[in-house]
Amino acid sequence: MTAPQYPAKPRPGDLVAVLSPSSGLPGLLPLPYELGLRRLRDDFGLKPVEYPATRRMGSSPEDRAADIHAAFSDPEITAVITSIGGDDQITVLPHLDRDLVRAHPKPFFGYSDNTNLLLFLRELGMVSYHGGSVMAEFGRPGAMHRLTADSLRAALFTSGAYELTAPHTSRDVDRPWEEPRTFESEPEMEPAEGWTWFQADRVVEGAGWGGNLEILSWLLMADREVRPSASYRGDVLFLETSEDMPAAREVFWILRNMGERGLLEQFPAVLVGRAKSWSFEKRLGGEEKARFRREQREAVLRALRQYAPDAMVVFDVDFGHTDPQMVIPVGGRIRVDGPARRIFVTY
Repeated sequence: MTAPQYPAKPRPGDLVAVLSPSSGLPGLLPLPYELGLRRLRDDFGLKPVEYPATRRMGSSPEDRAADIHAAFSDPEITAVITSIGGDDQITVLPHLDRDLVRAHPKPFFGYSDNTNLLLFLRELGMVSYHGGSVMAEFGRPGAMHRLTADSLRAALFTSGAYELTAPHTSRDVDRPWEEPRTFESEPEMEPAEGWTWFQADRVVEGAGWGGNLEILSWLLMADREVRPSASYRGDVLFLETSEDMPAAREVFWILRNMGERGLLEQFPAVLVGRAKSWSFEKRLGGEEKARFRREQREAVLRALRQYAPDAMVVFDVDFGHTDPQMVIPVGGRIRVDGPARRIFVTY
């Protein structure tokens, strides 16, 4: 596969599309959404443009595909930023005009269910960006996290290498978005475990492939946006799990099936995001959260030892469903320097 190309970046003052390719939550939960739009305008100097399905829950896959087509084909739109994730974006993919999107390359930002579109764009030859939703990152209560804002600013406006930073604190516990009081102060942070390295005896550099593990499993089951396994030889795999908090055995089962497909052995380096270990449905305490993360790490290692025993692995990297969140380029270059314990991405 030819290396994906980086679309031209926006500049302050430009128009950017804000889409809901998955869930129309901005219509139900306007507080973080409006805050995120305000920060896009005031802090990043961009002019957000909404589309018909952006605030509409229950939009059909066809309507959401129409918004994607309109955003990519508009010559005045310089980037596409998602409002939030969801759970059915895979139904949008069959309605997309690949030739239209390919002819109008633009930076695309999203994660979680947007793993569908991120890998769709990679297959079209475009680098896209895993991270940066309007409601969660731009709309963070109190203030954007400095590391999140720095990474998003670099990914939006600059090109070249960017070093990821391990934070001293992170957040796992959410507060309700329907409550105005939530947005009066920053979230409570907890001490963050540092990155954990395995087999860090070399430097690996390759194109990024991956995303949310649950969505990857759905794409694999539907046989969409995934090439023959050997196509990814030498790439850097990155994986993270969502607030659905799949059990360790489920994580192992998904990775085992990826291994049986011949995928895992293609990747000489694997980045694993800091696992989300609290949700409104699963309100784990401190010891329970630590156990959940430990068991997930063990499940990942178990699968990799079986199917990719030589891979270098880094756990608890801050991307995906975590705060702070750093942007990972899908199809872009990732350099994992084991001896120096450093990670660089190219935006």
